[in-house]
Amino acid sequence: MLNERVRHIKKELLSDNWYTLNKFSFEYQKDDGSWEQQYREAYDRGNGAAILLCNQEKGTVILTRQFRMPTYVNGNEDGMMIEVCAGLFDGDHPEDCIKKEVEEETGYHINEVTKVFESYMSPGSVTEILYFFLGFYEDRMKVSAGGGAEHETENIEVLEYPFEETLTMITDGRIKDAKTIMLLQYAALTGIFNA
Repeated sequence: MLNERVRHIKKELLSDNWYTLNKFSFEYQKDDGSWEQQYREAYDRGNGAAILLCNQEKGTVILTRQFRMPTYVNGNEDGMMIEVCAGLFDGDHPEDCIKKEVEEETGYHINEVTKVFESYMSPGSVTEILYFFLGFYEDRMKVSAGGGAEHETENIEVLEYPFEETLTMITDGRIKDAKTIMLLQYAALTGIFNA
């Protein structure tokens, strides 16, 4: 580790139930040169990938809809979230991971994806780096109904929306998922559907 203002890091495992929750204690050097003791918890669920599937000819995107318990217990009345396709690496290379997730969740088989950026999604408490991709689909690439991997207890609905409508859905609150908003705004800023 390269930050000379951090020293004496100690890690304590708090939970290893679903993923890993650790408590870190460390000393941080303030601007005045003094050292202060700090404590943070970090949830490690691994790194993941997300993709916006676009059809430029039709002007549409593929999104998914599924139940998300953390949102349900924090004010999302039905717990359902509209999102881009995403998943954790599970030992895969990011590109391989997202292609596999696309087929499992949406039923589309795509051969090419383009990485557009990466981001820490919640750096105050979660270690995950999310890799963001764009992919292009056509109706002929649909090989199954999708819906998610049965062994992962996923119950995913596959949705197709006009791209312009998804921008309205951000504004009116139908889309509240950060990774989805980021990819849709990236598509808007770069003019993917203006080509």
